[in-house]
Amino acid sequence: MPRPSTQKTICRMPEVSVFKPAGIHISAREKIILTLEEFESIRLADKLGLYQDKAAESMGTSRQTFARILDSAHKKVATALVESRPLVIEGGNVKFCTKDSCHTHPGCSTRDSEGKV
Repeated sequence: MPRPSTQKTICRMPEVSVFKPAGIHISAREKIILTLEEFESIRLADKLGLYQDKAAESMGTSRQTFARILDSAHKKVATALVESRPLVIEGGNVKFCTKDSCHTHPGCSTRDSEGKV
């Protein structure tokens, strides 16, 4: 029996949860599901440029697990782009960061307009 997965900490929900190719109805192609932790891994590593060890720490996981999550996310995004398939961000085993643990997340939704927690 596999070990149960632990909740990963994420900063916030994405502003938009569905991306689809223009001119193609969303039901015309099989959609790809990107989990919330995969979305967060892309945000931390690719958008914010955090090293994997720091990004893993902010998500409350090991660097190896973070690397697996990020690799899965990259493959799903690449498949969606190359095969012109809809990408839906949903699901996953996540919890939201609290103000006390959010000091590593620039732009976190729990920060005020001046960037303070």
